[in-house]
Amino acid sequence: MLLSPSGPGRITPAQAHRAVQDGSALLADVREEDEFRAGHAPGAVFLPLSRLPGDAGLPGHGDGRDLVLICRSGNRSQQAAHLLAVEHGVEAVDVMGGMRDWVAEGLPVRDAHGAAGIVI
Repeated sequence: MLLSPSGPGRITPAQAHRAVQDGSALLADVREEDEFRAGHAPGAVFLPLSRLPGDAGLPGHGDGRDLVLICRSGNRSQQAAHLLAVEHGVEAVDVMGGMRDWVAEGLPVRDAHGAAGIVI
């Protein structure tokens, strides 16, 4: 499990990628729609911070997978993890450095059509 008992944590892009690949985590992208459409991690679900729902509206919540949040740089995903923990009692971790570090580590990025994407 990626989650620590002390609350929201942070993981690297490589750790997030491995967890998504092995099925132990759900990756939620908390950026806005234009950012997500331009380029996101394969398998990520769109869950913008500006419309973050409670636990009932979280995709995959309660299915045994860790919830991993990602944004462009790590700021919004940290905010989202804190919001989910404090206001909704939902544990999540965020990806340090966000999509910028994801790309820097050579991890895949896809656009809305499945082609190679970019991070804006």
